Amino acid sequence: MAIREILTVPHPVLKQVSKPVDKVDDDLRRLMDDMLETMYDAPGIGLAAVQIGEPIRVIVMDLQEKPEGAEPDAEGVKKPRYFVNPEIIWRSEEVAPYEEGCLSVPEIYDEVLRPSKVKLKYLDYNGNAVEEDADGLFAVCIQHEMDHLEGTLFIDHLSKLKRDRAITKVKKLTRAA
Repeated sequence: MAIREILTVPHPVLKQVSKPVDKVDDDLRRLMDDMLETMYDAPGIGLAAVQIGEPIRVIVMDLQEKPEGAEPDAEGVKKPRYFVNPEIIWRSEEVAPYEEGCLSVPEIYDEVLRPSKVKLKYLDYNGNAVEEDADGLFAVCIQHEMDHLEGTLFIDHLSKLKRDRAITKVKKLTRAA
């Protein structure tokens, strides 16, 4: 496994629409393992392949839960998830706000309204077809990551002024690094 570079705005690859994956094989599993290691290192809870320069329809995610009674900075129990060619097949009419951030837009957080529940279908790490309901943080995260597959960042849901300010701030941060 290897840690990959995470692209940041305004990198043009982040605006590309990702292509479907033909099959889940060992090469794809290696990529997903690299993505997961990169996400944990960042640290983040979700990562789309396009964020590491691979515009294909693959997402990894881990919504770790802290063990009962754990210290606030304790590591959670790792529960990696893999989504190949994910599709949302139903969205609730009810929407909910959530303050989002993004590894490709570091240090920027803002509230985004999204459907509070979705149903999705995808292939898992082994290429098995899965259909699943998502709500809460899972629903927010999967929709956020699936936006990446369409070339959309969470800041694209904000006003032009907020979006432009976010991009300017990230450019300054990356120049200073």
